[in-house]
Amino acid sequence: MNPAPRPANSLFSILARIEESVLGLFLVIMILLACVQILLRILFSSGLPWADPVLRYLVLWSGLLGAAMATSQGKHIALDMISFLVPESLQAWLRIITNLFSAIVAALLTWAASLFIRNEMEFGNTQLLLAPSWVWNLIFPMAFALITVRFFMAAWKTAILVMKKDPGGRQS
Repeated sequence: MNPAPRPANSLFSILARIEESVLGLFLVIMILLACVQILLRILFSSGLPWADPVLRYLVLWSGLLGAAMATSQGKHIALDMISFLVPESLQAWLRIITNLFSAIVAALLTWAASLFIRNEMEFGNTQLLLAPSWVWNLIFPMAFALITVRFFMAAWKTAILVMKKDPGGRQS
């Protein structure tokens, strides 16, 4: 008999499926909207005036959500210049440090993006499809917050594994 899934794992798998679905939906919308725009330009020498800005925002949203998803799977872009110099016994500690550093950087980017949104709410007045510009830019703090959480989770998971290997904190 299989053990019952842990709630945390099922919650994360549900969130991953939602992310994948949203990204898939964005892709379908982008392809359809771009094709309609091309056909309108070819057939009628005009297009939908709002389509190009919406496509740009959808590309932005897709890219940042994709980055958050890549981070959750450990497939994000990484500059690995030190790990080959560090002995195998310290590799896990190096991963903890780099994940914590990455989480701190992502948290600072979340904070900066929140300031950007606050300024857009106060001073921005451009609207696209009846939504103010700050709504279209909400992906910045949302994506960086997701990335922050995921780097902290990766550091936490690695720390748990390190502690399970050596509960006394001794080097083996």
